[in-house]
Amino acid sequence: RRYSQEIKNMEEKKAYSYQYFTVSSTITTSTPLTLLTTLKMQSHAQTNKAVLDRYMSLPQGTRVQATYIWIDGTGEGLRSKTKTLESKPGKMEDLPIWNYDGSSCHQAEGSNSDTYLHPVKMYPCPFRKGDNVLVLCEAYKYNKEPAKTNKRKDCLAVMEKAKEHKPWFGIEQEYTFLDQDGHPFGWPKNGFPGPQGPYYCAVGASRVYGRDIVEAHYRCCLYAGIKISGTNAEVMPAQWEFQVGPTEGIDMGDDLWVARYIMERVAEDFGVVVSLDPKPMVGDWNGAGAHCNFSTKAMREVGGMKHIEAAIEKLSKNHGSHIKAYDPNEGKDNERRLTGAHETSSILDFSSGVANRGASIRIPREVSAQGYGYLEDRRPSSNCDPYSVTMVIVKTTCLGD
Repeated sequence: RRYSQEIKNMEEKKAYSYQYFTVSSTITTSTPLTLLTTLKMQSHAQTNKAVLDRYMSLPQGTRVQATYIWIDGTGEGLRSKTKTLESKPGKMEDLPIWNYDGSSCHQAEGSNSDTYLHPVKMYPCPFRKGDNVLVLCEAYKYNKEPAKTNKRKDCLAVMEKAKEHKPWFGIEQEYTFLDQDGHPFGWPKNGFPGPQGPYYCAVGASRVYGRDIVEAHYRCCLYAGIKISGTNAEVMPAQWEFQVGPTEGIDMGDDLWVARYIMERVAEDFGVVVSLDPKPMVGDWNGAGAHCNFSTKAMREVGGMKHIEAAIEKLSKNHGSHIKAYDPNEGKDNERRLTGAHETSSILDFSSGVANRGASIRIPREVSAQGYGYLEDRRPSSNCDPYSVTMVIVKTTCLGD
């Protein structure tokens, strides 16, 4: 009876509109019940942002909202919660240590679940604006030891040891937009888009899906002070990339994790899912990576090519340990992506070359021509932990570890 009444109500409307899509034909009693159920669920999953604006414009006085952000026990998921501060924080010491239920984040047992958040970096909040802040945190267990997925502590120690080398990084973060049903955003529900080719860096509604989300994310990162350096549509439709860097040392991991958090929050507002899966669609479709561009001071100076080549030689001897560090499941995720096809190298072999996107390490052509610059490690997966990636690269190339 409930669905009969809903169908009757729908029949009275020529177009049934939702926040992000419109069914432009009349819905009748012949419409499948599963479709009606899906439309109803998606409608309930979305809210009217114009209504929210009425409340977000209210003054908040001198008190400040601080969003604490941390990496959960999966090593790739992000969590957050908000704390009220009595005044605007001016330095990290103004941000108190906080706690959360680690058992609900795969980081503790229920019988001993208190896990602690230690603030490490603060960013202006692009969502609440004003004096409100985003706070990146490290997670610590009850015994004051870092949580298993807290790779930042060790990464920071490595960067301190190698600071004389002035290691710079730039990571190209690829990702895929999905509908809430897990289907790629903009793809036909009962089929596939045309073959890859026209989508990379494309323009036009038939080739680009989700640009509004990308533009919103870009502006939010600029507002937050993240060193975002660019963005583009990728080879597979609904797949995009943004670049962060160049940054030095620990800043690479910090900025990329917060940029990921901002992307998730922006896409949430649009009712779209962000996937960092390195191979979201099987078949003749590109996977998603997080290519890491790397250089030291010596590489960036005239004559730096010999230092680039020496680094590549060291990397070639540590291929296995790097593969384990390049996705949160020690290479299992990257197995589906690093096949030797779709602009990837084989996960089993190390290779390098000038301008070769099928190699493990690519030397850009302009770097080869001028004799100094940087290298690109194309092996890290899209769901990698940038702390693990940058840490192992520095340990191998700078510290000989």
